Amino acid sequence: MAVEALTRDTMPSGEGDLSIEGHGIEPIPAAARYGSVYRLFTVWFTPNLVPAAFALGALCAILGLGFFTGLLAILVGNVIGGGIVAILGTIGPKVGLGQIPLTRLSFGKSIVVPGLINWVSTIAWDAINAFFGAYAIQVLTGGAIPFPVGLLLVIACQAGLSVVGYEAIHTFEKYAAIVLAILFAIVTIVLLPKANFGMAGAGETLGTFVLATTIVGSFNLGWALYASDYSRYLPASTPSFRVALFAFLGIAISAAWIELLGLAVFGATDATLTDPVHQINALLGGGIIGAVAMIAIFFGTVAVNAMNDYSGSLSLLAAGIKVWRPVSALIVGVLSYIATLWLYQANFNNTFENYLLFITYWIGPWSAIVLVDWQLRKHSAAGADHVSDFSLLPSGRNALIALAVGFIVSIPFMDATVFVGPVATALGGADIAYVIGFIVSGAAYWLLERRSPSSVPA
Repeated sequence: MAVEALTRDTMPSGEGDLSIEGHGIEPIPAAARYGSVYRLFTVWFTPNLVPAAFALGALCAILGLGFFTGLLAILVGNVIGGGIVAILGTIGPKVGLGQIPLTRLSFGKSIVVPGLINWVSTIAWDAINAFFGAYAIQVLTGGAIPFPVGLLLVIACQAGLSVVGYEAIHTFEKYAAIVLAILFAIVTIVLLPKANFGMAGAGETLGTFVLATTIVGSFNLGWALYASDYSRYLPASTPSFRVALFAFLGIAISAAWIELLGLAVFGATDATLTDPVHQINALLGGGIIGAVAMIAIFFGTVAVNAMNDYSGSLSLLAAGIKVWRPVSALIVGVLSYIATLWLYQANFNNTFENYLLFITYWIGPWSAIVLVDWQLRKHSAAGADHVSDFSLLPSGRNALIALAVGFIVSIPFMDATVFVGPVATALGGADIAYVIGFIVSGAAYWLLERRSPSSVPA
């Protein structure tokens, strides 16, 4: 195929079209819209069937929660995090833009800040998940394939999907959802006899419950930055309720399932094994069932990281970096390989918790700004046609100021391993930074736009 054919602004023509998507962050034309809304369930269901969710459930027990208190924290956290993702995803079909690209409507030229932050975040998420996938290959082959080589295999698969683009990811997630649901159902059935549904908490307090809920919610909240990336090709006439419903069910059901499994079998895990991949294999006793679990973990890792790489490629373009989208996706994959090798040398449990908190603290304020801006626009796509031209964007100062104010005000409410704010300490460890940041940034942006509109059309 000629280079000219590869580099033109190609878009998938329909479901199953696996030609390379060269299209960048420009709005998807009405004539190019397609797809079933039901695929939003599978595209969000598959990537949460990963060991990171299992580790998150175990973390609830480590924080001191009993089974039923942990169950409540997991349910509440998933409803909040999944709900925000679902709502943001409804904007995609209306404007035909990915999530960070459409953020140009409110942030204007200052999109450079959230765009680059999210680009780095996608690499961080890649590292967390690829870590598990490489371990799964190592366990599956009895150590015959060393960690760095297994990691390279994971990265190659995820990068391949992200380079091909939107339709390749949707198609892979659709079929992987069926396979992974069966594989993890087998794992769940085998592990159920080891579950301790009567597990008592070692130190249940309101503070630890709120902290656990926050960490669980942050796991899904991280997807908020990707929400419209996987709904932007849907026809504009697609009912918003259906978009939100299928996205929410996919993301919340899968995350809660694996998190509850990690919580339920926490007492049966080997404390000397510091990562969930080896813990799961030990719980299953290796053998055929252990191999099934490792295969599921590998495919789950590819599923989640392909989405990270694809959304990362859009974020880099949205920040104003001019590069062909498939190349941008490949860059994310390469950097994630390096980041994962670093994580391999670090203390995983502490690093895992810090990643989940620190790379998502800014998402609450950002989400509020995007949602308030969408309301101020009265759900109109006005201005979307010019959003791809960086030179035509307004300064976006109001959004950037609101983001900074919300984040700064929320700092005293943060509770992470490397930093605990004074208010969080006074609240017994309760972390409500996301809530504070969301409210403050949303209110600040609304007030600033009312006083001096910078990007919302009259």
